[in-house]
Amino acid sequence: MKKKYVITIARGYGSGGRTIGKMLSEDLKIPYYDRELLRLASDDSGINEQLFAKADEKIKKSLLFRVAKKAYKGELIPPDSDDFVSNDNLFNYQAKIIKELAETESCIIIGRCADYVLKDCENVVKVFVHAPLSDCINTLKEMTGNPEKDIEKTIERIDKHRAEYYKYYTGREWDNAMNYDLCLNSSQLGFDKCVEIVKSYLDIRFR
Repeated sequence: MKKKYVITIARGYGSGGRTIGKMLSEDLKIPYYDRELLRLASDDSGINEQLFAKADEKIKKSLLFRVAKKAYKGELIPPDSDDFVSNDNLFNYQAKIIKELAETESCIIIGRCADYVLKDCENVVKVFVHAPLSDCINTLKEMTGNPEKDIEKTIERIDKHRAEYYKYYTGREWDNAMNYDLCLNSSQLGFDKCVEIVKSYLDIRFR
C-alpha cells in the first residue's frame, strides 16, 4: 500500500483506543501522535508548550462549552493579536499541524478532533473506539486499583469533556457513528481484532 493515509482515533475513556492506536503504529510501522502534537504546535507557533497543556486544563474547568461557537474553520490568529495565545488559537495551531502531517506522511492521530479537521481529506480513516461502561471500569480498575465508584465518576467526567470539546470545535456529536468510518466495540472484539479490522479496512479502501 503506497498511498499515504491517516488513521484518526476518537475513543471513550477506558476503551483502549490509545492502546489500539499504538498497536497499529507498531504493526503498520507509521508514526503515532497524541500529546506530541502539543510540542509540534509549540515549535510551529513559538508559543510555549506549557500553554498548550494548560489550555486543555482551562477548557475542562471553564464554561466555554456552554457558549455557542462556529466550528473550526482553519484560520490562525496573528501574533500581534491579544487572542494569539487564546484557547481557540492554540487549537488552530494543533489543527494546522494535523493537516501538515496528513499531507506529508502516513500516521495515526489520537483525539484532537482530527477526524473533523481532516474531513475534506480523502486519505483519512476515521475510527471511534468504545466499550460498555462496566468493561471500561474493570479495565481501569486493573490499571489503577481505584474504587469502582471513583473510576465511574472519572469516566463520566472525561467522556463528558471529550464530547463537549468535540461539540465546541466541530458542531457535531462526538459519539455519532455518522462521523466515523469504523465504530469498534473493543470489549466484544478485543484489541487484536480491532487492529486487524482497521488493517483490513485499509487494504480494501486503499488497495
